Amino acid sequence: MAGHNRKISIIGLGYVGLPAAVAFARSGAPVIGFDIDPGRVSELRAGTDRTLEVEPHELKFPSLSFSSDAADLGKADFHIITVPTPVDDAHRPDLGAMLAASRTIGGILKPGHIVVYESTVYPGAVEEDCIPVLEKVSKLKAGVDFFVGYSPERINPGDKQHRFETITKVVSAQTPEALDIVASVYGSVITAGIHRAPSIKVAEAAKVIENTQRDLNIAFMNELSAIFQVLDIDTADVLAAAATKWNFLNYQPGLVGGHCIGVDPYYLTHRAERAGYHPAIILAGRRINDGVGARIAQECVRMITRRNSSDRLVTVLGMTFKENVPDIRNSKVIDILRELDRFGVRYQVHDPMASADEVRHEYGVSLTAAADLKPADAVIFAVAHRDYCDEGWPLLQSLLKGGKGAVLDVKSKLDRGARPDDIELWRL
Repeated sequence: MAGHNRKISIIGLGYVGLPAAVAFARSGAPVIGFDIDPGRVSELRAGTDRTLEVEPHELKFPSLSFSSDAADLGKADFHIITVPTPVDDAHRPDLGAMLAASRTIGGILKPGHIVVYESTVYPGAVEEDCIPVLEKVSKLKAGVDFFVGYSPERINPGDKQHRFETITKVVSAQTPEALDIVASVYGSVITAGIHRAPSIKVAEAAKVIENTQRDLNIAFMNELSAIFQVLDIDTADVLAAAATKWNFLNYQPGLVGGHCIGVDPYYLTHRAERAGYHPAIILAGRRINDGVGARIAQECVRMITRRNSSDRLVTVLGMTFKENVPDIRNSKVIDILRELDRFGVRYQVHDPMASADEVRHEYGVSLTAAADLKPADAVIFAVAHRDYCDEGWPLLQSLLKGGKGAVLDVKSKLDRGARPDDIELWRL
């Protein structure tokens, strides 16, 4: 049983919220999982999770319930907000969902309640943007009547090893007494340990720099990839050699999308610029990573043009933002497709995990079933789904006209030694 007497609500049942709800319910704590999408609630009640992050039987814990009725949140007294925090088309932070969740919680807040935000934000967002909303709607005073904390999420979609319970949890709160409660509640399910940050701003900053650091390291790899290409050196070979040094950081070049690494740095740069500081290195890294899709497409066009292909067709394998997950949010594969469009090159896209309806709605792209793929001049192996990797070269060769053409292996997953003679290989 849970080592506390709190009744928990989780607001937002996506990749972050649902694993948290399941973890608390597993401990025996009463948990209300809330989402504004009635369809999402219905599928979870039926034992189906489209994100594939939790198993069907985990949705049936006796203490776990799902609702899209905000009134049900009044049954809880410890509220965890796990809604998306994206950026808009101009890379400006969009706190719309977080503020809407704050208004919803504000409507049911009572004295003694605790609200903890997990969504990634810039330092100061919880205290400057969210608490005023909670106070306005509830007519209560934060830090006196109710208390607010921040505990940044660290979920890695598709990762079955690093789960909610097995990742060290950073916690923070307005007062020492509230921090004790927040630490106790999370400590009842987290086996990896609790780190108490000295302030909410420190916890916010810690989260946003975690992904900014990864973004910059990957940007460095992507720039090295461009340099080594003009020097006619294979980047993967260089990294394999360098990785034999004990303190070399083993990052790889690639597309940087999704709802974390490709987004979070903009939260930090936005807040820095508001404070009068221009973050040159962070923005430079973002520009490099945002240009990788176009570079891949340009290389593909160069390869098929050199082969004198007249009716040019490219098959793109993968549309999700990373391998082995169905999540298409901020997928950088779309940058490849848009650049192919710019060159007038036709393409067809296949993905065994992505929802065709979601891809069409989000990007205006129609997925092609495997049986309907036409023989192509080139295959861009964009997302290294397990199904593709398991089939390997036979799959790639079967997708080319006459088994001949160009293959662009973005993640360097194919065995070069087994490459068929009639295939030209390019690796990022």
